[in-house]
Amino acid sequence: MNAIATPRASYRPLSGFANILRSEFCKLRSVRSTYWTLFAAVAFNVGLAGLEAIILPGHLSAHDKATLDATRVSLGGIHLSQIAFGVLGVLVITGEYGTGMIRATLSAVPQRRLVLAAKALVFTVVGLVIGIVASFGAYFTFQAFLSGDSLRSSIGEPGVLRAVIGGGLYMTVLGLFGLGLGAIIRVSAGAIAVLFGVLFVPQILVQLLPQSWQSAIGPYVPMEAANQIFSAHQEAGNLGAWAGFGVFCVYAVVALVAGFFVISRRDA
Repeated sequence: MNAIATPRASYRPLSGFANILRSEFCKLRSVRSTYWTLFAAVAFNVGLAGLEAIILPGHLSAHDKATLDATRVSLGGIHLSQIAFGVLGVLVITGEYGTGMIRATLSAVPQRRLVLAAKALVFTVVGLVIGIVASFGAYFTFQAFLSGDSLRSSIGEPGVLRAVIGGGLYMTVLGLFGLGLGAIIRVSAGAIAVLFGVLFVPQILVQLLPQSWQSAIGPYVPMEAANQIFSAHQEAGNLGAWAGFGVFCVYAVVALVAGFFVISRRDA
């Protein structure tokens, strides 16, 4: 008697990846640090915008008010919120290495690059939603607390909508940059230190160079390039908004590609 062959279930990569995505989203939302860092990002953006709207106009001259990029000022909290996003991006991967949970994750999903891809995609969606909401909240809070019309703007003015959305884009890409570094270094403190060292140190060092070098190199350092996407008006000598953002994305992509390269070549 011939044995009855049991039909083999067809393999569907998309279905499998969808399960990995659900797992990674569950892990992200089940960790308390996720809520604290995202809350801090929103609070920094909105809170600082309100304070600036109340305090800043009284300390500006008429010339300053006429030349100031009020949209970028309203998004000044990004300089604090970026810390929260960068730290969260690092912790998305290093948190599992720190607790040893990464062994269980990689046992359940031996395709390590799929795990990292799922982490990056989940973080991108969450980061974009929270980052853009925080940026819009900051912009409208700034407008609501202004006592005069000198720094007022409309979301429909040239460059304003792009700058507000750009604030969320910048923070998301920064978090992905941290995620890539976290996959490479695997230690939270080290990855966070390298991330913010890459952001801040080159900008400081450029100031020590001759002026001709500053003009040639300065626009391409990470922080200066990234700043253009959440500025409504570009200053002479800087890259355009999308060109600068593209340069910053290259830094993040390099870190992520390196992370994808090393994650499958080292023991957990």
